[in-house]
Amino acid sequence: MTNYVEVIGDPIAQSKSPVIHGLWIEKLGLDAEYRATRVEAAGLEDYLAVRREDAAWRGCNVTMPHKQAIMPMLDRLEPLAKRVGAVNTVVKAPDGRLVGRNTDVAGFLEPLAQRLGEQHYFRMARVLGTGGAARAIVTGLAREGFRIVLAGRNTDKARALLEELDPDGEHHVAPLDHFAQTTDFAFDDREGCCDLVVNASPLGMRGQPALAFDWSHAPPGSIAYDIVTDPVATPFLENARAAGFQTIDGFAMLIGQAAAAFEHFFGVAPPREYDSTLHERLAA
Repeated sequence: MTNYVEVIGDPIAQSKSPVIHGLWIEKLGLDAEYRATRVEAAGLEDYLAVRREDAAWRGCNVTMPHKQAIMPMLDRLEPLAKRVGAVNTVVKAPDGRLVGRNTDVAGFLEPLAQRLGEQHYFRMARVLGTGGAARAIVTGLAREGFRIVLAGRNTDKARALLEELDPDGEHHVAPLDHFAQTTDFAFDDREGCCDLVVNASPLGMRGQPALAFDWSHAPPGSIAYDIVTDPVATPFLENARAAGFQTIDGFAMLIGQAAAAFEHFFGVAPPREYDSTLHERLAA
């Protein structure tokens, strides 16, 4: 019997998860498959009922629009998934129970691991966007001691999100268009600081307008991080590079969250020595 895992969502044809997991399965020689299955919102409960009885099914990754809707249908939620309020990985436990996990937090933080391993006397992140992706990002950054400025079109929504996810944190909100205009703000000495500017919105994605961000708002030494994967070279990142900032693209988070999920599914770590190959395949 060949075990399988799949990614579910609606739509699902655009998912890059089969490329990532498929390469790792191939390189490790596992007798397993990774599939993509379109599941409509109305059919989510029936989908889980069928998969519970399928001995070959090891679990699934969950993408939009099911990350929150699936939560009450599961048998157990890990604490981090509860805190984020979203599940992107469902694992069938040995006893048959379905366990909801969130690997988006780990995936987002992974490319920052070296920087976060350093000592800083101050950490600040400007997070642009208040949608579903921002939940994992805000949660992860708050856990790592960042003071967050969360920017969105609706500042009340931004404030509510911060109060829900990190009520004791000293965070701030700002209107998204505040960062579109040039500023002459004189930043103080950033030695010993860690500054991030994160696009957590769909702006810049194919078919969407570009995110308007003026890099005069970024302190010297900031890292620009965009979670958009199509295209991976967004105007946000291109402008950041032109302004002299270090960048992290959306493939980094995508591969990082997949790696954490893969280990939950198959009990072995994925072969990360093929990350460069993955980047080439994902960009093709």
